[in-house]
Amino acid sequence: MKSIRLERVSKSYQGELIIDNLNLEIKAGHFFALLGPSGCGKTTILRLIAGLETVDAGKIFLGDEEITHVPIHKRKINTVFQQYALFPHLSVFENVAYSMRVKRFTTEVINTKVADALKMVRLSGFEGKYPRNLSGGQQQRVALARALVAEPDVLLLDEPLAALDLKLKEEMLTELIQLQDKLKTTFVYVTHDQFEALTVADQMAIMSPQGDIEQQGTPKEIYEFPVSCFSANFVGNTNILEGRLHISEKTYQIEIDGLGMFQVYTPSEKLWMIPGCRLFMSVRPEKVLITKKPREGFSNHLQGKVTDIIYYGRSTQYRVRLQNGQHLLVFEQNEEHFPQESIDWDDDVHLYFQKENVVLLEH
Repeated sequence: MKSIRLERVSKSYQGELIIDNLNLEIKAGHFFALLGPSGCGKTTILRLIAGLETVDAGKIFLGDEEITHVPIHKRKINTVFQQYALFPHLSVFENVAYSMRVKRFTTEVINTKVADALKMVRLSGFEGKYPRNLSGGQQQRVALARALVAEPDVLLLDEPLAALDLKLKEEMLTELIQLQDKLKTTFVYVTHDQFEALTVADQMAIMSPQGDIEQQGTPKEIYEFPVSCFSANFVGNTNILEGRLHISEKTYQIEIDGLGMFQVYTPSEKLWMIPGCRLFMSVRPEKVLITKKPREGFSNHLQGKVTDIIYYGRSTQYRVRLQNGQHLLVFEQNEEHFPQESIDWDDDVHLYFQKENVVLLEH
């Protein structure tokens, strides 16, 4: 197990600055996800770590060893790409064995290591097959086995599931989690898909469109306590309403134009939180209760009219137009064991949420 550390790393392509003075630390043995929109520099970071690109400035460390200028074949780092890059003319066995043949391992060692790697990805018995005879998920496993057979300190995965359908993608995410847990190798997973990142990672970082690290932490920390409107919107869905802060005897409220006052909870003081400042209130859609009947026991209450309903199977999404013309999203789990109200288009509804479910974000 080895950590990865980037110190003040910069990289340009054809005069365009992609990564500027970036600092990033990935701890040893973690399943780390790097999440961000297309074009933010995620893949560039992966290629710099792998040695496929050279930095313009800064340093890269593998554990305590600086590898900034170490050639790719001398780094104990392997990569699985979005396009698996399997050799079509080679069998599964030979694809996995390729790097060891180049390094002139003995036949006995190659046979043992390939067998172990294929067993690890549940492809024992597929040694004689060719990539064209395999499904997308099986090809992905071959690419994984080929990357893991060299026992790397770090495994880089660049959008490895992008070409798979949803059901197969969910299966492969589970397999990746189990594999990383078994090997304890440092995995670095690059994706623009928030579902994938939240599913696999125990640590993650959000990159802004400008190529900066917007926020880093556990998936739960980032989802429940985003530090910016960008983080809140990029990881999951959220409702963001702008208002003005009121503070009275450590009681916090936010006044939203046309909607009134709402109670909010802040676990710690923030320097920018001063009475009268403009800020944003973020509330996740699943934290909101939607009902046609008035309820008690909630910190905050809104009223509106249902304008859209989307049925997802496991959940239903409602879009509600509020009294000031803005809209609020609500997710409701579809649970057969508990009778639910029948809510339809144009219904007048009440929306409730607790102050603990509100996150305040800077303007």
